[in-house]
Amino acid sequence: MKTNRKEFIKTSLLAGTAIGFNACKFDSKTRPTSIVTNKPIVISTWRFGLQANAAAWEILKNGGKAIDAVEAGVKVPEADANERSVGLGGRPDRDGIVSLDACIMDELGNIGSVVCLENIKHAISVARAIMEKTPHVMLAGQGAYQFALSQGFQKENLLLPESEKEWKEWLVHNQYKPIANIENHDTIGMLALDESGNLSGACTTSGMAFKMRGRVGDSPIIGAGLYVDNEIGAATATGHGEEVIRIAGSSLVVELMRQGLKPEEACKEAVMRVVKLMERRNKNLKDIQVGFIALNKLGEHGAYCVQSGFNFAIQSKEQKELIDAPFYLKV
Repeated sequence: MKTNRKEFIKTSLLAGTAIGFNACKFDSKTRPTSIVTNKPIVISTWRFGLQANAAAWEILKNGGKAIDAVEAGVKVPEADANERSVGLGGRPDRDGIVSLDACIMDELGNIGSVVCLENIKHAISVARAIMEKTPHVMLAGQGAYQFALSQGFQKENLLLPESEKEWKEWLVHNQYKPIANIENHDTIGMLALDESGNLSGACTTSGMAFKMRGRVGDSPIIGAGLYVDNEIGAATATGHGEEVIRIAGSSLVVELMRQGLKPEEACKEAVMRVVKLMERRNKNLKDIQVGFIALNKLGEHGAYCVQSGFNFAIQSKEQKELIDAPFYLKV
């Protein structure tokens, strides 16, 4: 059958339009204009995320920046003596010393991290000071402490009576066996998308209870405990840090979102990487918890974890609640 030149041009134009539409639909850098971004929004790990989100929301709802919101948010559990896995009142290492780890990342890729910090409760603010006032991205131990003092942070005893009592009881048996969802829920990770469409994240912890002195988990490690890519999305982790580090968990979640996965799908795939490595090493999954939360550029959010018990908090214009994360291990 013959096709004249006029018909050929018309057919070619229609085909080109279809290709252009599909590119717009699936290219992550060219979002359809009909999609409404859910912003501002903040999500964070665990039940104490509800109070943390409330502080972050005060900044976000007034047009404030995501980086300011996540810092203000996680400072809430850092200062709460009743929260035994973050900041003041955190559980000590096996030598009876409370040491803190934290990191922060903004929309430009600026990062700051502090490791094994003692006697300063707001580790996240020290991490931000490292990001903004030094040529480095991470300070540790005594050097981090001296830097904090030079920036006006006040020395404070972080080991409170209840944590000290638990430590002395632990010394009687001197057995280190973390319990999933108890010693493992040792982190607040927070992600925010502000009114301007910019993402930031923060993560802070006192780490595993009765850990070896000097132990560092995933929380202060950019790419493991936290990662932000302002073109795509952000992710943060909680749980058994050693397992998160093995898969560079948070950066993996963000890269999976770059490939087109929704936040929950990306978190699930990262958890399955953890599961496969545990099985390969003949480790019992019931002994650990690992959870991820993620937030993409459109304000879509999701989470996934190894076993039941992990939840995350969310606050936006339409939503304020605590959500149980879906999980892999069905007992």
